[in-house]
Amino acid sequence: MIKKFMGQRCFWFGHIMATAVVVLDLVHGGMACADTPSVSRIEQIISRMTLSEKLGLLDGGGRSDARCVGYTRGVKRLGVPALCMGDGPAGVGNGLTSVTIFPAPISVAATWDTALAKQYGEAQAEEQKGKGRNVALLPTVNILRTPLWGRAAETLGEDPFLSSMLGTAIVEGVQSRHVIAMPKHFAANNQETDRFGDAPAWSAVDAIVSERALREIYLPAFEAVVHAGHAQSIMCAYNRINGKYACDNTYLLGILRNEWKFDGFVTSDWLFAGRSTVASIKAGQDQLMPGGINPYGLPDYYGPPLVQALKNHQVSTAEIDGMVRHVLNGMYRVGVTDAMGDQSGANVRTPAHSALAEQIAADGIVLLRNQHHVLPLSRHDRRIAIIGPDATTEQKITEPYGGFVPEDSAHPALSPLQAIRALAGKREVIYAAGTEGVRSLPSLPASLIKDPDAQGDGWKVTVSGNGTHADVVQRHVTDMSVTRRPQRWDGILIAPENGTYRFSIAGGGQAAITIDGQAVAAYRKEEFNTVAQGSIKLVKGQSAHISVFYDPLTAILPLKLTLGWAPPSALRAQAVAAARKADIAVVFVNDEVSEGADRTTLDLPGDQNELVTAVAAANPRTVVVMNTAGAVLMPWRDKVSGILEAWYAGEGNGEAIANVLFGLVNPSGRLPETFPADATQGVAANISTVSTAESPGENLKVHYDEGILVGYRYYDAHSQRSAYPFGYGLSYTNFNISNVRMENNTVFFKVKNEGKQDGKTVVQMYVSFPKAAYEAPQQLKAFQKISLKVGESKDVIFPLSPEMFKTWDDKYHKWKVVVGEFKIYIGFSSRDHLFEKRFSIK
Repeated sequence: MIKKFMGQRCFWFGHIMATAVVVLDLVHGGMACADTPSVSRIEQIISRMTLSEKLGLLDGGGRSDARCVGYTRGVKRLGVPALCMGDGPAGVGNGLTSVTIFPAPISVAATWDTALAKQYGEAQAEEQKGKGRNVALLPTVNILRTPLWGRAAETLGEDPFLSSMLGTAIVEGVQSRHVIAMPKHFAANNQETDRFGDAPAWSAVDAIVSERALREIYLPAFEAVVHAGHAQSIMCAYNRINGKYACDNTYLLGILRNEWKFDGFVTSDWLFAGRSTVASIKAGQDQLMPGGINPYGLPDYYGPPLVQALKNHQVSTAEIDGMVRHVLNGMYRVGVTDAMGDQSGANVRTPAHSALAEQIAADGIVLLRNQHHVLPLSRHDRRIAIIGPDATTEQKITEPYGGFVPEDSAHPALSPLQAIRALAGKREVIYAAGTEGVRSLPSLPASLIKDPDAQGDGWKVTVSGNGTHADVVQRHVTDMSVTRRPQRWDGILIAPENGTYRFSIAGGGQAAITIDGQAVAAYRKEEFNTVAQGSIKLVKGQSAHISVFYDPLTAILPLKLTLGWAPPSALRAQAVAAARKADIAVVFVNDEVSEGADRTTLDLPGDQNELVTAVAAANPRTVVVMNTAGAVLMPWRDKVSGILEAWYAGEGNGEAIANVLFGLVNPSGRLPETFPADATQGVAANISTVSTAESPGENLKVHYDEGILVGYRYYDAHSQRSAYPFGYGLSYTNFNISNVRMENNTVFFKVKNEGKQDGKTVVQMYVSFPKAAYEAPQQLKAFQKISLKVGESKDVIFPLSPEMFKTWDDKYHKWKVVVGEFKIYIGFSSRDHLFEKRFSIK
């Protein structure tokens, strides 16, 4: 915190007792002002600390709860604050209520607006601080290598420059409120599959990635948040990089410490990232989180093993002092105060934060398709059919795990259906569900299941002996209780009627359903809990053999498994009838993606694709609104008139969508990731790890064979035509670029709104390198979001810098400026180039 004292700017550490702030000098117990060098004060603090006090700053001691997911003890007598850490990056996470449900970071990325990103960081920090926290675990600046990643919604997209600019703005916003930002996860953390590994060894995935790809794709955003954003902490990741765990990776942390001169603190990701004592300290990890006794069997490396390493002279007191110094540097520079006691019950919501959440949600909506100007809704759209559970209070606005905010019944979000009805006036709005949705279906009654080998009701359950004991077979089981061993349920279901039946399987670990040998639904390697759905046609009166397979594998939450079903219904037919009678049909669809597991497909879950296809056949004026974590496949995209991507848009989702549909907000979002046309496009058709060892779970490797060709770079290099390219987004108005010229290493041009509605656009500059550079065909190097009234024009200036024209040389392990002919493209997306300029560097 910064205070004025006797005309000077004074920085202080303090701790809070009850409601009184006690301000302590780092040495003398009074105000510490800028006339005393901070380095000297920190050194005096360190010299007065006991070993126990020092270690209390480095190990969380096992404390991890909703209030503080990570914690370090302060030193009250010296005015050193305790640290209370809380999850982001989409709001105050870890299950606390009475907080704002902000849009997912991918929605922020879709705004392409650094000013909004900074406000996003400011507002989150204010709420974290109001809950008694002083370290916010955000932003996630890992690159979206593949849209299948389970944390896609948590990222800022597939491009390192866009992620750098937005990540830096978020960090600046957070730390401006005297809360330490902790950008994550350093580095090459791009999948959930095997990020921990399987119990009991917990051997994590090994990302095999070239030095050039690290430097040009996966590290730039981290460098930006350190250099430009002045982040004071960094979280190291779970995975290995080229054979070494991230938190004891001397190459990786050496870049951070030695090249980037980062002297804040490095904290391990929770529970599974800290993998050593001596090696981690030598590499540059400062804190182990949450420390203490690890419930999954890993040692408390910075607890007793560190004390022993000091006794054995494997770690020096000077190294401990250096680690403490890094922590104090971060505290001092950001101006943190002591953790404020238990404020977890405080209501930190404000009207300003709710308004910001809605603005980000609206500005992040991307208009992907608008045939025949079906949007905005016109006065001729007198009867509007709203279809899909996602339009109701079942809307998908957040994630259940990680740094997302749970829905709060005390502060319910307005649904799209409610918001549409509020704006519809005298228009008739009719609703039809069309589907049971994508969450867990109602439980399949055990009374309908017969033992396949014996008379009587219930399942036959086989519990695996895991190769060390005989399998155990149980009969007439009526529930799906699970253990830490693989299990299989077998039963006979007599279909009560003809038709298509839907089934769901939900839980952690790994599970699958087969019926008469046909795969119906499955999920893989889920650390928390998820749901998978599928369907199959059954014949009335005929026996169907159901098998359910389960393996706990990576599950870290209390084990559970539920089997759901939905017999044939008239829901889709009712939706089609509603659409046929309407002037326009708006179908809401969503997915269920979260930290803990990767997607196995980009298809919309459940029967949503079939629903959209049926509605579009009944009414050609069909608009689809998608609340998804990121890219999905849209086999129906050419059959509908309009498509909106609204992401996981937080509590303002309903109002934002309604305002865009009715034209009160002109859509201005642009894609921060490429949407593929089919499952064969892009970097990876699926996320997979290949074990090179005889024992499963050891030496798992994923090869980044695409190198620097990630996201749109891959599409461009392989001449793939995506469904919708990076940077793409439509508007209700028209913009034009003119008067492009390049002078004195600067690009100048004019942007004009030539349409009939005020709006915002994003102008983008891409650079193409000489062929000898072996670079991607083009790279984003500058962008600007501009708001223009009808007929208004603005001048845009993009300065050129040497950094824009550098590539990494793997042979000499350094950056080099490429010589030869370059091209600069100016336009509105990665595939929409209105102007091209050539120039040479000699």
